[in-house]
Amino acid sequence: MSESHTASPDVTLVLAGHDPSGGAGIQADIETIRSLGGYACSVITATTCQNTVNVQSIHPVNATDLITQARAILDDVPISAIKIGLLASVENIEAIHTLLTDYPDIPVVLDPILRAGGGKSLSSDDMVQAISTLLLPYTTLLTPNTQELVRLSPNADSDQARCQYLIEQGCRYVMVTGTHARTQDVINTLYSSHGEVQQKSWPRLPGEYHGSGCTFAAAAAALLAQGADICNATEMAQQFTWNSLKQAYHLGKGQYLPNRLFWSHS
Repeated sequence: MSESHTASPDVTLVLAGHDPSGGAGIQADIETIRSLGGYACSVITATTCQNTVNVQSIHPVNATDLITQARAILDDVPISAIKIGLLASVENIEAIHTLLTDYPDIPVVLDPILRAGGGKSLSSDDMVQAISTLLLPYTTLLTPNTQELVRLSPNADSDQARCQYLIEQGCRYVMVTGTHARTQDVINTLYSSHGEVQQKSWPRLPGEYHGSGCTFAAAAAALLAQGADICNATEMAQQFTWNSLKQAYHLGKGQYLPNRLFWSHS
């Protein structure tokens, strides 16, 4: 009797930190990618001590171990997209740079996690500089919130100018997420070298959420891995993220946790 196999899903390689609360980080990425029909291979960049209130500490993994794990997966499994989250050290950024130079044709979604939702800084000035010089030239989609956008391009005076600066550093698209902006609705804007490409507005939900940025970036990566174009991938990723926040859990004393499996309870 011949063996029967299920069709293989598109695979995204995730490089991200571990969040014990499950709201953000690598657990959020895996849940998102699987919920959207993809498969996630994962390499942890850092362990953290955090909960729904804030991050207490970050402990980067050894950069050699990180890159050895990632190359083992890339040598074995057909990877259709790479999603990068918390980086934790300059050494990790340098290691991931060497990886991306060897796989320039794989789409890369970079979520520049520079500050925790509770306010703690997660990156040094040296790390911000390393991201700009070593990772942006290999980035397909950069997904900063408005605060991260300012930190990555401090000398520009408008969102469009900041995005153009980042695109000049080498990344192809920048999606500015408006969750931290003081606007009635959440406004997310996609930029390319030609300027604004797409803008979507979403009703602002009450409360604060832990892991919305990770969810959006992972969703965009999963959809790019499946062959979606950039506009469709970012629009569908926004819809998925908003739905997960709308049906979020309030399990701890701090922020709400996205329900990335909302579809299974509808």
